[in-house]
Amino acid sequence: MELRETIAALCAAQGPSGFEEKAASAAAELLRPLVDELHTDTLGNLIGWRRCGEENAPAVMLDAHLDQVGLIVTGYEGRFLRFAPLGGVDPRILPALEVELLTKSGPLPGVIDVLPPHVLSEADRSKPIPMDKLFIDAGFASEEEARAAVPQGTPACYRTPCFPLGEHQLCSRSLDDRSCVAILLAVMERTREKRLRADVAVHLAVQEEVGGRGALPGTYGIHPDFGVALDVTFGNTPDAPRGTTLKMNGGAAIGVGPVMSRTISDRLETLARERGIPYQIEVMGRTTGTDADEMQTSREGVAMGVISLPLKYMHSPVEVIDLRDAEAVTALLCAWLETLGEED
Repeated sequence: MELRETIAALCAAQGPSGFEEKAASAAAELLRPLVDELHTDTLGNLIGWRRCGEENAPAVMLDAHLDQVGLIVTGYEGRFLRFAPLGGVDPRILPALEVELLTKSGPLPGVIDVLPPHVLSEADRSKPIPMDKLFIDAGFASEEEARAAVPQGTPACYRTPCFPLGEHQLCSRSLDDRSCVAILLAVMERTREKRLRADVAVHLAVQEEVGGRGALPGTYGIHPDFGVALDVTFGNTPDAPRGTTLKMNGGAAIGVGPVMSRTISDRLETLARERGIPYQIEVMGRTTGTDADEMQTSREGVAMGVISLPLKYMHSPVEVIDLRDAEAVTALLCAWLETLGEED
């Protein structure tokens, strides 16, 4: 399956934080033929092992997260639904948004209410509406009907499909971080016939968007010698503050900072230069905002690398990546895996 098709298939499976089962199931079907062992841990992390066959081989952990930001139903306002965020949801984007309620009987479409500008005061037109003043309208005739169809605790997600944007870009909900899950699948596919010098654990984590909760127990169970976390980072747009974003079609973003092992960061940069893989450096002065923060501190510590994929409009229904960047990340991670041990 091409990278574009894999990303679209993974984005089609809704899986907000804490409710990742469908996303995990879609990923498991694609990962199963590429690994020797596959299991799900207590929290729901999906873990696949490929053994190299060498005794006392080091273990390397490759991580991307399965969950996406979303909403959760908290109560009712007549026939309308109250809700709260699952992860970092920006209230500015919510009015008039299409959503999908993930009920036990199947997905149910809804829209978030919005007042027409005609009835707003001049002051109200210029400021975002607080999330507790917004409601989901799923077309119910009464509160009783709403309660029966959508119990409290029902999650909801953006309803945007995956579609091309120009020749090289792809737009969808949940590209954070399904695009990186797809990259890991591509890496495992492209290295399937290679003789590696390490046992590789693919870790598709849950609950990253609510604090990286899946990463720490997942890493503890795998007990890797070193690892690489893949996630998205902020892609450049005209309105972005200078110095806070990375170039779209600028290549793989190699993380440098206290969370990352300098040895791994340097090796990734060397490989990118030697093999002509487009790359850029992302300096992360404190934490990374990725699963690497939790992975680094598991057990006695894990030497970490971070490779990021530039993405525009993060945590919105219209996230955008450049497939050329995704190919660069894939090529770089393949090169790193295939040359493990050669740097000694």
